Amino acid sequence: MFKGITKRWIINTFGVIVAVITLLIVCLGVSVQSLSYSSIEQALLNRNSELSAVFPGYKCENTADFQSTASKYVEEFVYKESMELMVINSSGRVTVTSTGFEPEEGVVMPDYENALEQDNGFSQWTGKLSSGEKVMATTHIIKNSNSTPVGAIRYVVSLRKANLYTLISILIAIFIGIIIVGCVAFSGSYFIRSIVNPVREMSETAKNIAQGNFDQKLTKMYDDEIGELCDSINDMAKELDESEKLKNDFISRVSHELRTPLTAIKGWAETMQYGVPDRITLEKGMSVIVSESSRLTGIVEELLDFSKLQSGRMVMQMQKIDILAEVDEAIYMYKERALSEGKHLLYDEPEIMPPVYGDRNRLKQVFINVLDNALKYTPEGGMVGVQVYQDFKEDMIKIIVADNGCGISQDDLPKIKDKFYKANQKVNGSGIGLAVADEIVKLHNGHLDIDSSLDVGTTVTVGIPIYKNQLEENAPPILAENNSIAKD
Repeated sequence: MFKGITKRWIINTFGVIVAVITLLIVCLGVSVQSLSYSSIEQALLNRNSELSAVFPGYKCENTADFQSTASKYVEEFVYKESMELMVINSSGRVTVTSTGFEPEEGVVMPDYENALEQDNGFSQWTGKLSSGEKVMATTHIIKNSNSTPVGAIRYVVSLRKANLYTLISILIAIFIGIIIVGCVAFSGSYFIRSIVNPVREMSETAKNIAQGNFDQKLTKMYDDEIGELCDSINDMAKELDESEKLKNDFISRVSHELRTPLTAIKGWAETMQYGVPDRITLEKGMSVIVSESSRLTGIVEELLDFSKLQSGRMVMQMQKIDILAEVDEAIYMYKERALSEGKHLLYDEPEIMPPVYGDRNRLKQVFINVLDNALKYTPEGGMVGVQVYQDFKEDMIKIIVADNGCGISQDDLPKIKDKFYKANQKVNGSGIGLAVADEIVKLHNGHLDIDSSLDVGTTVTVGIPIYKNQLEENAPPILAENNSIAKD
């Protein structure tokens, strides 16, 4: 019946409250009883002090004078309603009481017996009478000038009222405690329901999301941590739904990207298989096969790089390199393509740049990816410009690739480096090239920034730190762990 959060609340909170209230009730009972008993004890001590005025110095010369004075004291005793006054003769027998009743025979008087043994002739006792009634009593021995007991005065107070008062106080405290526990239980059950029920609903929703039902949505009922958790789960479901769609689009795109070159390769291979074409056709077919094979290789390598980054298995072979050489080689690879597509690829090579510390092949891969995208999204007659300069403020080499192509909308720009995301669906591509390039740059402690305006163009800035530490030449390769930025 009770489990999970409810069980923990009952044990940790409700149980503690009940224990504390019980302890308070016990302490209250002990305190009330102690206070009542102390008050009675003080009253008895006051009567004993009063007795010194009746019997000066607690002395009396003979038994006859003691009995006469004691009887008069009993008659004038004004506290008969709250306590009983007893006169005890020298033989230890009660002769007179303030109640007016005949004294009982064989009354238990431990305080009298103890007072006889005390030098000051005084004793106090708390206990039960033979009737079972609990009392508090004090006895003072009256002696003559020879220190011989001639009698004793005993005060007895019943503790029935004090115990009853204590019991009533405890019952009132228990009643109040029950009310407090009830209020705590009511408010606690409401509080628990306000947590357990939403958490149970969240658990069911999370299970459905885990099974792929990303359209699940929680209703936010409270503007607190539970409400924030509802928003987080709803956002998670939305993000997962978008990621699932992106993944499906990615699979569809990659399938299309793979199918197109495979179809061309298969078609030309079959053409050459079933007949020997003329030399011109043969050269054209072999050119298509080689070109499409290279395209397939690029797609597969891109996928492999992405997989390595995701699993943290990409190793950076870091060394001191001339970054201008890698930029030059990447631009050289795309000069012919730019000419064939009627586009202008402009690059004013600087004379010299400080070296950087990085992986030669991976940085070249970044430049190739950025140049490929710039040419891909630039129309015929468009322009792609490359600039390399030293940023003294950030102590980096900056490579800027700018084009006047179709550009990227402001809605798509924040997501353009996300995996699987592709802003322009009309242009071929897997949608993971920039994600891979961005991670490679991060592994070099650099940054890849994109600025773009729709129908104006795009500017990509790659920043790589300048090489400084000579000891880095012998540093081990950097391993990308959990798709995060590695430190050298």
